[in-house]
Amino acid sequence: MDLCVTIKGVSFLLQTGMGILGNTVVLLAYATILYSERKLLPVDMILCHLAFANLLLLLTRCVPQTMTVFGLVDLLDNAGCKVVIYGYRIGRALSVCITCMLSVFQAVTIAPAGPHLSRLKPALPTLVLPTFAGLWLLNMAICIAAPFFSMAPRNGTVPAFTLNLGFCHVDFRDSLSYVINGVAVSGRDFAFVALMLGSSGYILLLLHRHRRQVRGIRRSHPAETRAGKTVITLVVLYVFFFGIDNVIWIYMLTEAKVSPVVADMRVFFSSCYAFLSPYFIIFSNKKVKNKIMCAAEQDKLASTDTQESHDK
Repeated sequence: MDLCVTIKGVSFLLQTGMGILGNTVVLLAYATILYSERKLLPVDMILCHLAFANLLLLLTRCVPQTMTVFGLVDLLDNAGCKVVIYGYRIGRALSVCITCMLSVFQAVTIAPAGPHLSRLKPALPTLVLPTFAGLWLLNMAICIAAPFFSMAPRNGTVPAFTLNLGFCHVDFRDSLSYVINGVAVSGRDFAFVALMLGSSGYILLLLHRHRRQVRGIRRSHPAETRAGKTVITLVVLYVFFFGIDNVIWIYMLTEAKVSPVVADMRVFFSSCYAFLSPYFIIFSNKKVKNKIMCAAEQDKLASTDTQESHDK
């Protein structure tokens, strides 16, 4: 195994392993909160769903990608490829949509109550689950074409207008299908990114106004300020990697045959948000951090008690 393949394999392995670990920890922390408090706040429900979407993305894209980099072949048959590619497309789509949902939800929450928002704000908690259902249905419909073009890798030359993912091929057969798929996916992503940027800009504007009007904003509105900064950081993180992802994607749309190296680079950068966001949630969300610290302390006490009983 040459140095380039080794570096690529280790990079994917670390990203996949740490990403799955981080998102799983976030989900377990929220499961513990739900068990103890019997409910989750709307923003916690959104962050929990974001962790689930990112976990789905990592499991269906980065795991087989990592195995392929290390030389494992014939991982999936045609049916397996269809399921995995469809799951990846939905996970990736939900990641952007739920990040956008988080940004819009926070913007509405901290916005001054007007004639319209005065009715919407009390209804926000009841809209979370229907919005989740709507986003799932929307993205399942948009991504429905992916399974029809997915298949197990074939020996020989890769046909034109085929995305060679290593463990699977996505064969669009002609330029029209290739471009229509790319435009549909990119159009959806850019629409949600534009919405999240607009709502994040509005959050920044509101926080700036509060800072000018009230001295010591952190003492006056600590929860709103902290939540607003968390949302803005997640949006900036997503938009940064989204930009890199789409620069590579646009290049891939202009080429009939795409090098596997280019496809690997796109996979790595497009998965960075799913890998990094759970750790930001852990460090910025007090509830999640406290649950993890409590679990760590309980494990430490349990191991100490076990050691003491063993010594006796």
